[in-house]
Amino acid sequence: MSNPAHADLATLFQAQQAAFARERFPSLAVRLDRLERLHRLLTQNEERIADAISADFGNRSRHETAMAEVFIVLGAITHTRKHLKRWMTKRRVATSFHSLPGSSWITPQPLGVVGIVSPWNYPLQLALAPAVEALAAGNRVMIKPSELTPRFSELLAQLIGQHYATDECTVVTGEADLAREFVRLPFDHLFFTGSTAVGRQVGVAAAANLTPVTLELGGKSPVIIDVDCDLEEAARKIAAGKLLNAGQTCIAPDYALVPTVQLDAFAQAFVQAARRLYPTLAHNNDYTSIVNPRHQARLQGLVENARALGARVLPTHADEVALAQTRKLPPQLLLDVTDEMSVMQEEIFGPLLPLLPYQKLEDAIGYINAHPRPLALYWFGHNLSHRDQVLLETTSGGVTLNDTLLHVAQENLPFGGVGPSGSGAYHRETGFRLFSHNKPVFAQSRFSGTRLLWPPYGKLADNMIRLLKKFA
Repeated sequence: MSNPAHADLATLFQAQQAAFARERFPSLAVRLDRLERLHRLLTQNEERIADAISADFGNRSRHETAMAEVFIVLGAITHTRKHLKRWMTKRRVATSFHSLPGSSWITPQPLGVVGIVSPWNYPLQLALAPAVEALAAGNRVMIKPSELTPRFSELLAQLIGQHYATDECTVVTGEADLAREFVRLPFDHLFFTGSTAVGRQVGVAAAANLTPVTLELGGKSPVIIDVDCDLEEAARKIAAGKLLNAGQTCIAPDYALVPTVQLDAFAQAFVQAARRLYPTLAHNNDYTSIVNPRHQARLQGLVENARALGARVLPTHADEVALAQTRKLPPQLLLDVTDEMSVMQEEIFGPLLPLLPYQKLEDAIGYINAHPRPLALYWFGHNLSHRDQVLLETTSGGVTLNDTLLHVAQENLPFGGVGPSGSGAYHRETGFRLFSHNKPVFAQSRFSGTRLLWPPYGKLADNMIRLLKKFA
């Protein structure tokens, strides 16, 4: 197939609408074939994908691309293929007493044309994971990947074009102006992953067409270190989660709440953990670069702003400095931070970790609840009553206990935000339902007694209503 990346958006969209009109309920075999082609695309081109993403970043760890991108999407395909027949089957539900002996069921029906706008930080996973579920649900799909990863975006457009007809699944590439045009199309569902600020703009644009929107955003995901946790183990897991993709992860730990008496000990444990994970930085292919000079300058500006307002900066690799040509930004802990600092006002999206001391667990919970609801929350400890208190008294998109990030990798857990961190959830069956119209159907029985409630009303209707109220 030819690459439609720069073709007219409206023409592509109309072609997908027409194709859906010709095939409104693709068979199980058709859907499985579409998933198989995506599986083949990934397994046959994994090296090319890793090369393109690494070139876009300056250096992107191949292991991170394999684990956090390719593996996640392949897992989604495998899980979906295994369960798709059951998901597609109509689900019988109980019929209300007053309508017996009628029957009720729910039929999942494809929506039509789904638009996906994906970000740069995990450009493969966040483009194709929702596409897996949209295709499984029987939809046509249009994808707009980020302009900040141009090599990968062009490769994805090429590979999708080789494996799918343009009216089946297609990728369009271009700058921000094309993205703005894309989200104004009257999709049957629009799926956006990105920043909260841009998410608001997407929601406004989609509202003009009453397009349903799923927003996977971000925010400042907290870590709570409980007083009884193993500091060294917690530090290792937090460092691993924070420094994956050099912190450029929407659910990365954004700041850590640490008991005051353990603050210095945790800081030292984190430094040691970071150095074990990454003994060196500048020429270490395991350590990912910041995606571009603008984002590197933004992160360095956060550090300088915090320092100017009184924060203490503790680098994990004091013997290394940020190299502009490689964009390898050393991990840094920030202590004595306040809410007036920019680093505590915006999502960090880099290898900086502010540490906030607290006296009582209630203080940590209160701090979290005084700020916008985060995409993820992490708790480390052994006290089950403290664990349950945190779970009951905080609200976040998802939670991992005694580790980081891993709730996103569970096949049967939905993934999504809440409030400013997003709306709607997906992953596996939740995603299949998201991209389906779950049509409710009631079938009346020929033995129905509803005629007893037809007008003209009289004593019979009064008696029937009194009877029904007893079972209400």
